[in-house]
Amino acid sequence: MKTIVFIGSNEFGTSKEALAIAKEMGYFVVLLTDKRKLMMNNHGFSEVNQIVFMKNLLDEKQVIEQIKKLEKEGKQICACLSFIDPFVSYASRIAKQFGLEQISVDSLNLMEDKIKVREKLANLPITPFYKVFHCADSPKEFEKNSKAFFPLIVKPPISNGSKDVLLVNSVEMLEDAIILLQKKHPKSSLLIEEYLPGPQFLIEIIVYNSEITLVGVIEQKVIYNGRFIVIGYKFPAKVNTNEYKNLYRSISSIVEQTGLTTGSCHIEMKLVQGEWKLIEINPRMSGGAMNRIIEEGTGINLIKEIIKMYLGEEPTLIETRKQYVYARYLTIESRGKLLKVTGKELALMHDGVKYVYIKPLKGKILTNPYSMGNRYACIIAASESDEKAEAIALAAAKEIKFYLEPL
Repeated sequence: MKTIVFIGSNEFGTSKEALAIAKEMGYFVVLLTDKRKLMMNNHGFSEVNQIVFMKNLLDEKQVIEQIKKLEKEGKQICACLSFIDPFVSYASRIAKQFGLEQISVDSLNLMEDKIKVREKLANLPITPFYKVFHCADSPKEFEKNSKAFFPLIVKPPISNGSKDVLLVNSVEMLEDAIILLQKKHPKSSLLIEEYLPGPQFLIEIIVYNSEITLVGVIEQKVIYNGRFIVIGYKFPAKVNTNEYKNLYRSISSIVEQTGLTTGSCHIEMKLVQGEWKLIEINPRMSGGAMNRIIEEGTGINLIKEIIKMYLGEEPTLIETRKQYVYARYLTIESRGKLLKVTGKELALMHDGVKYVYIKPLKGKILTNPYSMGNRYACIIAASESDEKAEAIALAAAKEIKFYLEPL
């Protein structure tokens, strides 16, 4: 029985969609999870053939023993992979031990640490000014030497979904940020870098046998309310020919320096006064509804092509359609217990709306956003122009209403 093992999954987005796509491809799908609630009636995970609960997914010995157990049960393990942090390079390393397809494990591992990435790419023009605050450093001395560089971004080296990414404009704010993040991430160094103004872009990348393909360049709409939250995605992004050439050149240098020869990643960059600057790089496809956005715009099912790479097959990245797509995520501005959500059917009735997803269930505690996980609905629209796709998505989004019991 041809089997794919996934290590970890979120309850929504790319990682969950990957399970269904693997099953559609004809594989027996096994999910190793540390979320016990997924064991209860599959918790909406009907696309999974077998769920295995493991208390600690990072216990490599136990994971390997579990996969060997699957083999003894007659399952032919064809791939072991993950679409979520912090299991991407880890899953690839385990796959290597079973003689499965070779993805660039060391490169993926490097990308999981933001400080290591900055240090590796320090000589490239895409790297902004940055400093590393080590646990043994004197906060006062560090703050004094940083005065000339405000505003700054402070973040831990291992994070995702905009968690713990703080903007500081003064010595006092920097001190508070360092204290806060040291409490949340004890014994961890902190990355402190210049804040970059300008439009922000997300680039989905496939590298196969050292050949680089920019599958999608997406402009992001970012709000800041103490945290950076992306609420809008415009695909394809409007960049002129020269900007695209420079972007491809910049990404090629990143891929070369990090040693990625086969694998996928997504990069976030800003266009600052005509120059591309790296925000961060992640060793996996972007989460949320990114696969839907790209598939609506190009016909490419990127998750499927990534899975094919892990199976040792060449990805097919040929566009079969070309249309503009806009995705709008919804957040709320208060905290409370969800009573009900209305408007999904009305939103779907808007011409051009392709997808509406409401994330939380009744009774869930909702809050104003402090990470990407606090985006509670998504509307995707497609049209013949980017302006029209955006207008459709925004109009449909107005139909969605959250009713909360205040706390």
